[in-house]
This record gives sequence, structure tokens and C-alpha cells, in this order.
Amino acid sequence: MAEDHSKSTDRSELSRFIRDLNVDEQIDLVALMWLGRGDGDLDNWRDLRSEAERAHNNRTASYLIGTPMLADYLEEALSQFGKSFEDFEEHL
Repeated sequence: MAEDHSKSTDRSELSRFIRDLNVDEQIDLVALMWLGRGDGDLDNWRDLRSEAERAHNNRTASYLIGTPMLADYLEEALSQFGKSFEDFEEHL
């Protein structure tokens, strides 16, 4: 039961973190997920971001949290930019 509570707490904290991002940051996060998922590449980053902007709504946190392999997709997108999660850990 403690594990279920931990998962619920983690999910709640992640949801709150995403909701607290400004609109541009939420759009970037969705576009990054799409990039890492293979919906485009760096050459069409602006197109991916424009599409994420058009699709933006108040359900960004639910959409992202409900995406299987979200962390893997974000990690892949960061690697395409020559970055890793570790590059950002000190800022969190």
C-alpha cells in the first residue's frame, strides 16, 4: 500500500510541476516528447513546436503523464540536442 501512495504522490508532484510551467514551457515539453518519440527530428523542430502550440490546452500534465515511456522520450529528445538529464539536475 505504501508503494501505491508513493506512486500517487510522485504522479501528483509531477502533475503540479507541469501545471506550474508557463505556457511556452509546457509547449516545449510536449514538443520535446514528440521529438523523442520520433514524430520529427531537429530539422523540423519549429514545426513540431508549432504543432504543440496549436494543440496546447489545459490538459498538458495529464497528457504527458499518461504517455507511456515519457521519460525515455524526453531523454532521447535531450540527446538529440546534445544534452542529458544530468545537465539539468543542478537546476532542479
